[in-house]
Amino acid sequence: MSVINYQNDNYHMKTRYIIASLMLGSMTLSLTGCDDFLDSSKPKGILDNEQVSAPENVESMVVSAYAYMVTGEDMNSSFQLWQLGNVRSDDAYKGGANTEDGSHMYYAEIARGLTADLWMFDDLWYRLYCGVNRANDALRSLAGVTEEDFPKKKERTAEMRFIRGHFMFKLKELYKYVPVIDENIEDNTEAYRRISNRVCTNDELWQKVADDFQYAYDNLPAVQPTDKGRPTRAAAAAYLAKTYLFKAYRQDDASTNEITSVNAADLKKVIELTAADIYAKSGNALEDDYAFNFLPGTYENGRESVWAIQYSQDDGTKYGNLNFAYELTAPQGIGCCDFNKPSQNLVNAFRTDIDGLPAANANAENYDAAHDNVDPRLFHTVAMPGFPYKYNVNVDYTEAWARAPQIYGYYASMKENVDKECDCLKKNGPFYANSKNWIVLRYADVLLMRAEAEVELAALGETGGNLDDARSIVNSLRRRAAQSTTLIFDYPAKYKIGTYNTPWSVDEARRAVRTERRLELAMECGRFFDLVRWGVADEVMNAYYGSEKNRRSYLNDAYFTKNKNEYCPVPQKQINYSNGVYVQNCGWE
Repeated sequence: MSVINYQNDNYHMKTRYIIASLMLGSMTLSLTGCDDFLDSSKPKGILDNEQVSAPENVESMVVSAYAYMVTGEDMNSSFQLWQLGNVRSDDAYKGGANTEDGSHMYYAEIARGLTADLWMFDDLWYRLYCGVNRANDALRSLAGVTEEDFPKKKERTAEMRFIRGHFMFKLKELYKYVPVIDENIEDNTEAYRRISNRVCTNDELWQKVADDFQYAYDNLPAVQPTDKGRPTRAAAAAYLAKTYLFKAYRQDDASTNEITSVNAADLKKVIELTAADIYAKSGNALEDDYAFNFLPGTYENGRESVWAIQYSQDDGTKYGNLNFAYELTAPQGIGCCDFNKPSQNLVNAFRTDIDGLPAANANAENYDAAHDNVDPRLFHTVAMPGFPYKYNVNVDYTEAWARAPQIYGYYASMKENVDKECDCLKKNGPFYANSKNWIVLRYADVLLMRAEAEVELAALGETGGNLDDARSIVNSLRRRAAQSTTLIFDYPAKYKIGTYNTPWSVDEARRAVRTERRLELAMECGRFFDLVRWGVADEVMNAYYGSEKNRRSYLNDAYFTKNKNEYCPVPQKQINYSNGVYVQNCGWE
């Protein structure tokens, strides 16, 4: 449920019309967004710079930046990155009718056939920079007012730097080398064209993102009592910790994507920024039941949600501020189009041994509900034939809900989807969208970041490396998983999940933390980026292709090329637009 009204039609009357030539050329755009779903996206008024900086209009500029996270979405290349975070990993198959249906996703899935000319790469680059530009426009407006005239100046500035950091983080994890565009750069086409994507090193680029989140951390309040869509100090801490975690795995050689070192100072920042008291002040903690994170209505903005994109329906706008990012992922039993399907490899990963720990060589056999012990999080993540869909005992998920089972199997993704009978599910042409919030940062992720930093510090022999604390964190998540059976208690499955009860070596700790991260955050769009951060993407993905092609023949030609496929190419249109100022990523030259 939306707390900030992201789509305010009255704002269109106040908004200046800008040339949003960011990285694409002559496309024009109003500050209402690059979204052809909205008839109201056409500009209805023009303001000059003096008017935009008037105190009565500054808040509208800020709301416009928030609005873009909804209005700028696209189901084919989503900001939430399920196409490139799930489908490009070992967690998910593309799905759809066949390999040609959404072929850009198919190329990403098999890591073949990709070129710098692929429209998805250019589309995401452009729209993410539109988000950056929205934040920059708001920051320019904020710079033009005094705190006396606009008492929330510092707090709103912190919010806009957080939002800019959010978009820049995504650009960074997708494309590695990107141009830094801030509010101090002249807002015109020629200024943008002169900025190289190699002004900063990889490390320096991460620091630029960190600087935005640091400002937010220093200036945001602990709680947002009314506007839940606005970030808190804890949200800034979590995003800053995530940035330093990625930054810690240094890639100092621009000619490769290999991990050259792991930086202890960055890892210690992660430890500092994941301290429990930061999150307690914002009311963050683990939910009692894992399922509560993925349900609509009263469950939204719960204590585990550190920061979430807010959606709504029946709010006076044409379509509602619905989550259009996942219109393609509903199974056919709901409507359309059965994309983003959990892999057999992921399902098998939830198998447990006699002690309730992740089964050794779990992928050797396919999960069998009648015989195998399983982590209960499986049934909060994956829809399987023979079980209720989204906990509704009146609606069974059946094999008939799968669109192309001969190609992609029968599983469907659950976390982003909702009950078929939920009034939060709305039809939009042949597609369905829902108003359930998308949790960008949840507290379980914060805990796992801390555990990872502790393990890697221990591996370096540094203070702050505490394997026992990392084990305690992992066990806390597994205990929560064990009690997360309220909504699935009568499923015909054998739940068994245990804790790690003996001290770890570094290797055991690293393996356990990484496994737990996959299980806890499965299908939440981060798996591929985790593999890249750890420097194991080629190893994991080629092993996955080797085993999975025996289940899915369309993967026969799949192959991950080291020092290339870790990142998307800089889009060729953007290189052309910059008159060759941009430098292509390694492996794509």
